[in-house]
Amino acid sequence: MDEPALTVAALSEAELLERIFPRLTDGDHVLLGPGDDAAVVAAPDGRALISIDTQTQDQDFRLEWRNGYRTTGFDVGWKAVAQNLSDINAMGGRATSLVVSLTMPGSTPVDWVEDFADGLIAGIHELGADGCSVAGGDLGRGREIAVTVAVIGTLDGRRPVLRSGAVAGDTLALAGSLGRAAAGLALLESTVVLDSLSPLQRALVDTQCRPVPPLPAGPEAARAGATAMMDVSDGLLRDGGRLAKASAVVLDLDPVALKTLADQLVPASSLVDADPLDWVLGGGEDHGLLATFPADVQLPSGFTAIGSVQAVGAGERSGVRIAGQPADTVGWDHFAD
Repeated sequence: MDEPALTVAALSEAELLERIFPRLTDGDHVLLGPGDDAAVVAAPDGRALISIDTQTQDQDFRLEWRNGYRTTGFDVGWKAVAQNLSDINAMGGRATSLVVSLTMPGSTPVDWVEDFADGLIAGIHELGADGCSVAGGDLGRGREIAVTVAVIGTLDGRRPVLRSGAVAGDTLALAGSLGRAAAGLALLESTVVLDSLSPLQRALVDTQCRPVPPLPAGPEAARAGATAMMDVSDGLLRDGGRLAKASAVVLDLDPVALKTLADQLVPASSLVDADPLDWVLGGGEDHGLLATFPADVQLPSGFTAIGSVQAVGAGERSGVRIAGQPADTVGWDHFAD
């Protein structure tokens, strides 16, 4: 008979940290890491990018999904890193250090926490953010698991690429994928048996649980002269609308490019009776990168043109169109019912 799993309630905070610290590695920019009241990190060019994001159990992830998939600590650690690294990437920067806050019930298995720490580090290295490391953080007890990560990054001497720089005539381009995480979420929330999924369908589930933002693309876009850029975390239409509003322009999406993206999701949409175009327009947790470039600039590697930037017409508002027509799919809203 198997012994009961060791839970965090059976350990002191110090004992739990002793299991976590060896899993965390120091990077070049962490001058003083975990163990003191605060970390000391370097700001290589005298400025620091900073962003913060939170995942909460049953709001941003489930420990057990309807189709039987069990979210691992590794999944949560990876995703926490991915979404924060993507925010730095969207400014044209690169991440240098992270601090992590983990709140959890006392019944949480210790090996889940160890798995979480492993996921943090694996995400950093496998996503290509070598040189970034976990500088410290906090452990707390609560009724549910909640993870907050704050990330610090550097611009390496460049100007940040903002949402507000797009101008009429620019090319609208995408790096990374769109709709895959949304398709994976639909499969997780379905009754489709996990073991029955094809490799293509299972890869969509993996994108939801362990997204792969195109980290090299942000700095490359900045070097190529991107005029505006942002991470697509809440859906192409919702986030595109934010960029359009900040720049006071209209983003006109190419329906052919959208169809190409949607066609890749048919293996999932056929199982759950969904329109894959809705996932492309409204799904955002792939953490793809949306950017605008002057029309005479060759798009950097990894970017594909998906539309154009146009001036706001008389009597119009900034926003997103598809072939000149209004689009009505909405993306993710944390406070929507």
